[in-house]
Amino acid sequence: MKKVCVIGAGSTNYGKAKESITELAVNAARDAIKSSNIEPKEIEYGLISNVFGVADKQVHLAPVIMTNLGIPHVPGLTIESACGSGSIAFREAYANVAAGFYDVVLAVGVEKVTHTGTTRSTTLFSYCSDFFYEGGCGVSFPGLFASMARAYITRYKASEEDLAMVAVKNHENGMLNPKAHVRKRISVDDVLNSPIVASPLKLLDCCPFSDGASAVIIASEEFAKKHGGEYIEVIGSGRGASPAALQNREDLTTIPSTRAAAMQAYKQANLTPKDIDFAEVHDCFTIAEIVDIEDLGFFEKGRGAAAVREGLTQLNSEISINPSGGLKSKGHPIGATGIGQIVEIYEQLLNKAGERQVKDANIGLSHNFGATGASCAVHIFRSV
Repeated sequence: MKKVCVIGAGSTNYGKAKESITELAVNAARDAIKSSNIEPKEIEYGLISNVFGVADKQVHLAPVIMTNLGIPHVPGLTIESACGSGSIAFREAYANVAAGFYDVVLAVGVEKVTHTGTTRSTTLFSYCSDFFYEGGCGVSFPGLFASMARAYITRYKASEEDLAMVAVKNHENGMLNPKAHVRKRISVDDVLNSPIVASPLKLLDCCPFSDGASAVIIASEEFAKKHGGEYIEVIGSGRGASPAALQNREDLTTIPSTRAAAMQAYKQANLTPKDIDFAEVHDCFTIAEIVDIEDLGFFEKGRGAAAVREGLTQLNSEISINPSGGLKSKGHPIGATGIGQIVEIYEQLLNKAGERQVKDANIGLSHNFGATGASCAVHIFRSV
């Protein structure tokens, strides 16, 4: 396989957007193209990750976006994999370049849902579950992750305060991110006293619905070196799967797809979890981050909550988890989230992350899953 690099990245602000879904995607793509110092005509393929384009009256996004970038004859593909769409789109871009089909690929993730209102947005999100067993029976994603949280708290003697500390930490990081959706410092008491959504999860244990777009330019190492600009290397990539419905899993305190994808990525990169300097992980709910950091191998099973409590996941601690603010603070425009994580890694490894810069960052990992982890992708990156 060819070696693969990320040579450019761009992102809109995350939050409530006035622009259309097409405008958001094009703005992020143009920023990525500009940062890579290439011309749109050099792009050979486009991958667009999106889930609810229908909410903004636009599906079949790929050709629309390529046309608006002035390259209508460049083929594109729209990818949907629930909340993991962005990382899956990146994986497909990576595979196409590694296989030698293309030298330069654009990957864009975009979503716009805030204009539909909470009830409609929640309904749309429920379609990402196993609807026959879950969403169609009235089980929301807060309810599903609350089941995971209750199982974890019971088995490992964790507390609701431990969950709250994940939110506090990520909001602290988000305060340093000018593009974050929720730039607000919170306390453990704020989390514990916020309205209960699905016990034990409170409102401030949950990530927001967000609009936004992120984009990266993926290229072969040969193109990157010939081009002469800044870039980072993709050194590991993995995909994993879990039973779609939570009820079919043997253990509610782990996500099998994360473990499988991580194992593949570590093996390809010839690294272990101890080699990772920082990670962007899928913290749609606070319990998710605790489970993630165990499944990714950063901490032993049952030690994730204690690691958060002891400050081991704070910025520039034992391992910096979600320096961007994560889904919890940066926001969760679901089709864009996985690509947005990679934008953060690109900026960190090029020492362009400003106040939230991870010191001496050399190896970064992105972890993004769909629904309750039915699909997952993990990627590992290295500075050059």
